[in-house]
Amino acid sequence: MRIGPAASLLETSDGGVVSLWGMVSACWDEGDVVGRRLAAVTLVATGAATQGEVATAFGVDDATLRRWSRAWEREGTDGLRPDKRGPKRASKLTDDLAETIRGLRRDGKTLAAIAEASGVSTDTVRRAIAGEPSPSHRPATSSDLVPLARPKRRDAERALAHAGLLQGAEPVICEGASLPSSGALLILPALGVTGLLDAARAVYGLPRAAFYSLRSLLLTLVFSCLLGEPRVEGLSRVDPVAIGRLIGLDRAPEVGTMRRRMEALCSLRRAGDLFGALARHHAEAHPEAMGILYVDGHVRAYHGGSDLPRAHLARARIAMAATTDTWLADASGDAVLVWSSPPGAALTGELKEAARVVRDLLGEDAHPTIAFDRGGWSPACFAELQRLGFDILTYKKGPLAPEPKSAFVAYEVQDRFRHAEEYWLADRNVRVPYDGGRRYFACRQVTRRDPASGHQTQILATRRDVPTPEIATSMFGRWREENLFRFMRPRGLDAMDSYAKLPDDPERLVPNRAKAKAKAELKKARATLATAEAAEGRVALRGDGAGSAELRSAYAQAKKAVEEMEAAYRAIPAKVPLAEARPEAVRLDDERKRIHDAIRMATWNAESTLARALGPHYARAEDEAHSLIAEAFRASADLEITGNKLHVRLDPLSAPRRSRAIAALCTELTATKTLYPGTKLQLVFSVKGY
Repeated sequence: MRIGPAASLLETSDGGVVSLWGMVSACWDEGDVVGRRLAAVTLVATGAATQGEVATAFGVDDATLRRWSRAWEREGTDGLRPDKRGPKRASKLTDDLAETIRGLRRDGKTLAAIAEASGVSTDTVRRAIAGEPSPSHRPATSSDLVPLARPKRRDAERALAHAGLLQGAEPVICEGASLPSSGALLILPALGVTGLLDAARAVYGLPRAAFYSLRSLLLTLVFSCLLGEPRVEGLSRVDPVAIGRLIGLDRAPEVGTMRRRMEALCSLRRAGDLFGALARHHAEAHPEAMGILYVDGHVRAYHGGSDLPRAHLARARIAMAATTDTWLADASGDAVLVWSSPPGAALTGELKEAARVVRDLLGEDAHPTIAFDRGGWSPACFAELQRLGFDILTYKKGPLAPEPKSAFVAYEVQDRFRHAEEYWLADRNVRVPYDGGRRYFACRQVTRRDPASGHQTQILATRRDVPTPEIATSMFGRWREENLFRFMRPRGLDAMDSYAKLPDDPERLVPNRAKAKAKAELKKARATLATAEAAEGRVALRGDGAGSAELRSAYAQAKKAVEEMEAAYRAIPAKVPLAEARPEAVRLDDERKRIHDAIRMATWNAESTLARALGPHYARAEDEAHSLIAEAFRASADLEITGNKLHVRLDPLSAPRRSRAIAALCTELTATKTLYPGTKLQLVFSVKGY
């Protein structure tokens, strides 16, 4: 492990070595606590690495490392000796309890689960099983596991599928030790909550005869996405055997096979039905998160040579050929639905479509809040949404009248990680004019003031039964959808997936380029007229009459030209049918993109669920939860079947604190009693040594 730019740490079961600029600077044997602590404090004392870098590498917190340093400065190496603590009472570990603990361990229980069931600490559990190897190293079973075992070939089943006699090979688990990337199986319990496999089976039914079932295809894309290759073409850059172990087959499908099978699904034109089934399942599984729904658009740039509609790409601050997707997310920031917006559509128009979609999804009796940013500003649209039974939540746009400082009250709010923060908020009722001031939209305005800068952020809401702090935190929670875009961008959010085209609507009205050209020419003519008028005026003021005839003639000609061009400009229509303006215009066929988006969306929601579950077990979950989950997905693991249980024993991660957090997550995932898809094997997760 690297420790800053100069040092590195290598630690094994026999001890450890610290190297500085490639030369050994410290070493210690197994059990040499003083030597290990001395190496840590020396790195800090010599300035070879920072305190935070050393603490992270040695698996301790900053306070512990500071305590070691003070003890070393005060007492030398004697200060680094661990305190000896003798027993204060009789040991709870009786012979009967030790045998009970060993029996639970043989059943595959984790150390934490055994400790809770026995009423002792995990250290006591370790002492009880010290004479008997742990389940991950039992001679009777785990010693038989073959390291890096390869799945058995399934040639006979491939031949049956080729003959049209097999509709998808059944999964067969490849047991083995230290199997690469097997930690990705952690996603399965959370993926089951998304309903992806059940929804796809209900929408597409049983496929034609083939070796790879629909379940295998979907899981292949899920696992490749977790391993950093979200597109089908990425299958050529991952180990097909590693993916094959995860899906219960001998290897993953090749790129050509996956393309062909996805095209077959596209031909059914059921991507909309798949998204609808996923959205309904999400609403049923997470009713508590459907009270607030965030709506926002995402522009996906197109870099091909076809004539596609243009859209403004905010990240690049440029208008270019692109398609716009509208995403709907719940209160937790999990994606619920996505659809393609028509060319030139504004967020105000998509809000009406979102209202229709949400009404179909939640029913007529639901009254959810639709939250969006200033791109959807339209008081007339707000009034329409309220009439349809929706509450709105958005930022105020336009000239903002600041609230007086005396109107603000301090509130303490907590985020989803229970971090406290102080908000200075003002709350009052306002009326927003629209339709030329002839109508008003009455709502509630909550203003947040930054005490440091004095900047005020004004929020409009229609719900009056919600406390003031909740209005503010709900609106600022809109950034969860921005985080959705940020995390999904490297996971295929902007991927085209298919360059198939569809003819654009030839009757769609688009801006007339001829009118824009005529406007530019008219602008030049008006500039010429202004110059001629100014020259004639100067001559008239002198009163000598020299050259006045020529100037008056030039002015008259320029004026006549402007009048003729103005008449011609007015005669040119502002919009013309697309077939007349751009006869070669096309649109992307998004059917295949939507299928892939559904898979990525379910994968993201499952990963987010695991990241949130890490919160109570990892102090830095707010900043590092997703990176920790990604490390766990890439970790190797042992796979072993015991009875009707599939044990997934992950190798320890890069630091003990990270391993402990994943071990606690494994306990929660095991409690869900999730079955491996397509089998009756119950998944049991653990981390070796934890």
